[in-house]
Amino acid sequence: MKTTLYGIKNCDTIKKARSWLAANKIDYDFHDYKTEGVEEAKLERWCRECGWEVVLNRAGTTFRALPEADKQVSGAKDAIKLMMSQTSMIKRPVLEHHGEIVIGFKPEIYAQYFSK
Repeated sequence: MKTTLYGIKNCDTIKKARSWLAANKIDYDFHDYKTEGVEEAKLERWCRECGWEVVLNRAGTTFRALPEADKQVSGAKDAIKLMMSQTSMIKRPVLEHHGEIVIGFKPEIYAQYFSK
């Protein structure tokens, strides 16, 4: 199974994750969900396995700019609807490798993850 890194090309955290993967000679595909979108089924899986609270990027400017009523997310269904409408609200990066998912980037977590 191929390793896939999901995110937005010009995101600083994505650039750090891509640099780490390249420096560690890890072959991967990059999926830019800003230009390519993301399948609803994939978001559902990420939310089911990692928790919608982890997948939804509430700290980003896109979420913070929402009207207060739209920020009232009560569950995965609401979160997925928001993320489908504006992919910038998906936390970055999302890494899929051998069926496992890692959300966010920390070099020590990637190092531990790829040492398995």
